[in-house]
Amino acid sequence: MENILSLLPEELEALMAQIGEPKYRARQLFSGLHKGLAPEEITNVGKKTVAKLSEVTTYHLPTPRRRLVSAIDGTIKYLFELADGNCVEAVVMHYKHGSTICISSQVGCRMGCKFCASTIGGRVRDLTPAELIGQVIAAQKDMSAHDPDARIGGIVMMGIGEPLDNFDNVIKFLKLVNAEDGICIGYRHISLSTCGIVDKIYELAKQDLPITLSISLHAPDDTTRSSIMPINQKWGVDALLSACKDYFAATGRRISFEYTLIRGKNDSVASAEQLASVLNSRLRSRSETMPIHVNLIPVNPVEESGFDRSEDKAVKAFAAALEKKGIRATVRRKLGADINASCGQLRRAEQNKT
Repeated sequence: MENILSLLPEELEALMAQIGEPKYRARQLFSGLHKGLAPEEITNVGKKTVAKLSEVTTYHLPTPRRRLVSAIDGTIKYLFELADGNCVEAVVMHYKHGSTICISSQVGCRMGCKFCASTIGGRVRDLTPAELIGQVIAAQKDMSAHDPDARIGGIVMMGIGEPLDNFDNVIKFLKLVNAEDGICIGYRHISLSTCGIVDKIYELAKQDLPITLSISLHAPDDTTRSSIMPINQKWGVDALLSACKDYFAATGRRISFEYTLIRGKNDSVASAEQLASVLNSRLRSRSETMPIHVNLIPVNPVEESGFDRSEDKAVKAFAAALEKKGIRATVRRKLGADINASCGQLRRAEQNKT
């Protein structure tokens, strides 16, 4: 049976008709469920209705197995346990404009990026729409218990897994989280990160959802990128940037490029100049100026990768070289440094322990 949290409002209405309940019950259920209430806890839904629902649906909200709070900046990291015992991570980050949650899209990942802890051990399975939105609901519920005024206002799909490798479930999740009677987070406050599954980028453009697309680029050329990101062997830098240009043309939405800096691998000024040249030549022309933003991320050391974090002076020089060539660059602020808030590390530690 399907988890009731996976159902869109119109699907809940169809379900109500199926079990002989009035249409308005769907709205009551959807609103209550997305506040973190189990069906039996929704006061305006009767016991008979709940009993009927239990015969055709299930209900399970991800359970916080571990909750770590940074003493430095208040970042909250959750290790959520799913109904089958698998675990995923989510991180709530606090900014001046509000709180944003970074969620996982799969249990594990099969993309094989060499610098990423999330891909060690490969992909176990995809997350369902219920498990995707369940991370947001469970985190909001937990935060509200500690601070009634706390609210998650943004979502980043940059946790464990590759969102576009779980395309259908992710698209349904985006519609669920945007629904008016639920959490109702606007698409413009949602960012989806991909390592570069080109055919799915084109499919995403067709969905006409005004989210922000983030591209995990991490290298300016095919040789370097293929050595750290196996996906590049199928879709090279040129094909990926062509998809990005077409995505912008179709949606008008700015694309952000993520670039993990690895000492001695891709962090030289020469690499920065090459990156700027590639982005300018492939994405810009005299007749159009596509906004380009590169988010620089000093690599988080992962024992199995053998990669080292770039020195601060190298990071600054890289950013300056991009800016000099007309490419806006920022260095991602490291949040939750004292709680291993970087993606995949907590799940990996739990796996090693058990």
